[in-house]
Amino acid sequence: MTRKAINTDNAPAAIGPYSQAVIHGDTVYISGQIPLDPASGTVLEGDIRTLARRVLDNLAAVAEAAGTDLSRALKITVFLTDMDNFAAVNEVFEEYLQPPYPARAAVEVSGLPKGVAVEMDAVIARAD
Repeated sequence: MTRKAINTDNAPAAIGPYSQAVIHGDTVYISGQIPLDPASGTVLEGDIRTLARRVLDNLAAVAEAAGTDLSRALKITVFLTDMDNFAAVNEVFEEYLQPPYPARAAVEVSGLPKGVAVEMDAVIARAD
């Protein structure tokens, strides 16, 4: 099978040598998204809920460009610089995702690109 890179202006451009997403077969692998505004490329400010919403909006935009959506998410990994934000991120997840929820890991890290507080990547199916 071949790989196909996905890029969209509706999500922040990659800030390194990688694609926003890659499709392999019926699976979409979305690179880590941080709370960047896609239009300006600037880091969003606000509380963790606001930041998590921006991240999920960015994931959703890349998923759409790949022909799918967050309802088909198989796995999402959450990277937090402060695990005290875990409960608030869970609340935002419930705004964006419905049961059956995707598999997920949440990891506290010492730092993220551009000094942000949250990053997420995703693996999403394109078809059932």
